[in-house]
Amino acid sequence: MLGVNVIIKYRNEWKYILTNQEFSLLNSRLSQVLDLDSHTPKDGRYIIHSLYFDDYKNLSISTTEAGLSNRFKWRIRYYGDDLDYIVLEKKIKKEGRCYKKSCRLTIDEYHIIINGDICDILYDTDKDLIKELGKDILMYHYQPKIIIEYERVAYVEEISNVRITFDLKISSSYEIEHFLEGDYLKHYLLPSNENILEVKFDDILPSYIRRIVESFGFIQTSFSKYYYGRKIIDSYYG
Repeated sequence: MLGVNVIIKYRNEWKYILTNQEFSLLNSRLSQVLDLDSHTPKDGRYIIHSLYFDDYKNLSISTTEAGLSNRFKWRIRYYGDDLDYIVLEKKIKKEGRCYKKSCRLTIDEYHIIINGDICDILYDTDKDLIKELGKDILMYHYQPKIIIEYERVAYVEEISNVRITFDLKISSSYEIEHFLEGDYLKHYLLPSNENILEVKFDDILPSYIRRIVESFGFIQTSFSKYYYGRKIIDSYYG
């Protein structure tokens, strides 16, 4: 039987730093032309908790710091306090564009992974992404390094597959043992008046969305929550 070629679709991901005032203005304008993400609660925001991994050489830190165009990060995340939906993700960056692989995790799978007992499920699971992470854990000693948490406001344009997000109150924590509780000491990555805007799209950003975003004169940034989270924590703990 002939093999099936899987086409990987990398997406553009433009990032900007914006003030609270700019967030309020841009949020108001986008709300008139785009829909909120379908999972958004009534107050318009949801909390994202992410647990990032790195290897014994801190490869994710060094490749980000060096500005390498081809790199990846492993993370586990959940939303709000919903522990019925825990996701393992591998985010891959290539030539400035991004691609994400993901699979659902059970609570048991989560605990096995963070406790370093990956061999207990590596040969029994049918989830390819767990096997891929397991290989990295065994060969390169990947382990949980830091928690990144933030509030998100997300808009979508489904026809063109556009997603625009505002990430607010971005913080980091080393209290990994409290990840699922959401109760950990937080260190904020940005001044209280600054937030992150991300514009994600496939090939073409519709002109009416581009005009709204570009009207603010934002300058693109390569801001990495994981990288700056590690740097902030290291400045506290050495």
